[in-house]
Amino acid sequence: MEEQEHSLGGRVFQKIREDILSGKYEENDELRENTLGKEMGVSRTPVREALRQLELEGLVRIIPNKGAYVTGISHKDIWDIYRLRSVLEGICARWAVEHITEEQLNELEETILLSEFQMKKGSGFHTEQVTALDGRFHAVLYEASGSRILSHVLTDFHNYVRVARKSSILSEERARRSIREHKQILRAIWDRDAETAEQLANEHIMHVMQNLKRQGYEEE
Repeated sequence: MEEQEHSLGGRVFQKIREDILSGKYEENDELRENTLGKEMGVSRTPVREALRQLELEGLVRIIPNKGAYVTGISHKDIWDIYRLRSVLEGICARWAVEHITEEQLNELEETILLSEFQMKKGSGFHTEQVTALDGRFHAVLYEASGSRILSHVLTDFHNYVRVARKSSILSEERARRSIREHKQILRAIWDRDAETAEQLANEHIMHVMQNLKRQGYEEE
């Protein structure tokens, strides 16, 4: 029974976390235990535990005798995360040169080909699909680093800036450039050129930051 409750609490936590990171809830929105419980078909207990976990993660603040409110990810948080990613993704690409498998190389190549296919569709630019494929490319690269810890940290960072990531490739020009940069990173990994792979991965994130600034995401 305790194991079921723990599993249920984990699912509630993941659902509320997903809704915050995807932008469903905005900063300062109140998260009511009763309302969330009814929406998810659970009692208030797993909701309350989930909100406490989210407070520890910095996504929610709980005010005694008032309630729980969304903290979300501020613009400063986004810039801090991208600064860290600009370094860590470089390390990830360098380590991938040493640890990547043939299957992962093929998956990265397939992701790029699918991204290019989406860009060539006659019906226009498909932001959702391209964003999803961008996420897939990075997810495979994280796994290819051979480091469970690095992969976990970068995956969390990737999720924290989900809304900003989508904004960063809203323009077709940036989306095409991002795909070209992915191809360059993959080529360096294919060539077992760790130094170039690291440099290109660092620059890729810096270019994302430059584009975000043009989209109105500026450092606070």
